[in-house]
Amino acid sequence: MQKKYTTILVFCVTFLIFIDGTGLEAAQQGPNQLRLYLKQGIEKAFNLEHQSADTYLQKAVAIDREDPRGYAFLSLAHLFAYEMSFEAKERAYHQQSMLYYVHETLVRGAKRIKNNPQNGNAYLSMALAKIAKVRWAITQNAYLVAAEEILNIWKYLEKAREEPQNFDTYFPMGVLHYHIDHLPGVARMFSAMFITPGDSVKGLQELELAAQKGDLLKDIARAELVVVYENFEKQPARALPIVRELKRKFPRNFNFSFALANILSDLNRYDEAFAVAREIEKNIQADKPPFGPHLKPRHDLLMGRIFFSQAEYVKASEYFQRSLRDISPYNARVRAGAFVRLGMIHDARKEREKAEEYYNNALMVVGGEGAAQVEARKYLDIPYVPAPKP
Repeated sequence: MQKKYTTILVFCVTFLIFIDGTGLEAAQQGPNQLRLYLKQGIEKAFNLEHQSADTYLQKAVAIDREDPRGYAFLSLAHLFAYEMSFEAKERAYHQQSMLYYVHETLVRGAKRIKNNPQNGNAYLSMALAKIAKVRWAITQNAYLVAAEEILNIWKYLEKAREEPQNFDTYFPMGVLHYHIDHLPGVARMFSAMFITPGDSVKGLQELELAAQKGDLLKDIARAELVVVYENFEKQPARALPIVRELKRKFPRNFNFSFALANILSDLNRYDEAFAVAREIEKNIQADKPPFGPHLKPRHDLLMGRIFFSQAEYVKASEYFQRSLRDISPYNARVRAGAFVRLGMIHDARKEREKAEEYYNNALMVVGGEGAAQVEARKYLDIPYVPAPKP
């Protein structure tokens, strides 16, 4: 039972060397240059350019080796690279690097706070580092580690928010407020006891504020808004302009291509959705990193979703079944999504017993935490009913 609720808690938690001169000029240039390197590093990481991201973030660290921000973003960058890697050797390297930079963040953050208890950047850095470690721990089924790390996150975020104009803090706070509110009853109560009460309205407002006024976490907040608008709020029209801009800004990040195709499909713009899907398929066949065969199951899920939106359930089911053939850990959420959609097909056909079987299969996928499992729980309570076509 403890393992179950710790897993749900962790789900709430679902994303940098140059000084010259002396005196006042150096004091002004250092922080500005450090921030610039941080921003460039984050953007490179978001564009799946992991080596370039590391280079910029290391430059930020070199400007001020006692500033925890560079280490915090290095921990997040290596976590991101770890989750996006498909080779064991690469994953091991990024895992080791992530844990090292988490430690360095916490050590330096504690020193800054000791000297200045109102240092909002230090608190935010420590919260981000702990979020990185929690996210990694759940991939390792290290639930006790996750439980230990999660307890201080909210405390750090509340302290960071005390610093005026620190709008980046609203991103992790918004994620927690919003997603805790979507947990089952007992889990929601458990989360409220150890983190904060869920509040989807407040959480959405915080995410929108971070997306509008945030600094280093602005694009990450915008990416989260795409997920929220599309999968939880069921407002794909609000997600569309954001995902188009993110896809333009980060062309290598295939996550935005998949999201764009899904959103277009939900808006009944099928020709456009298929065009994006063909673009993805072409890149997969070319096997040019970051695209490759490892994305084929995800592409099958996408094709199934487009046919599903058109109520072409036979074709959709074929694609969903194809995506289930891959059992790689990094495609766990793909499998959860396929199980849910197959359940929805059987609900649409009034085959409730079979639908429930697929929803339960989705909930049993280890590493499949996310929107699909939220939908699975919803449709186990209330059967899926297709919306009337316009």
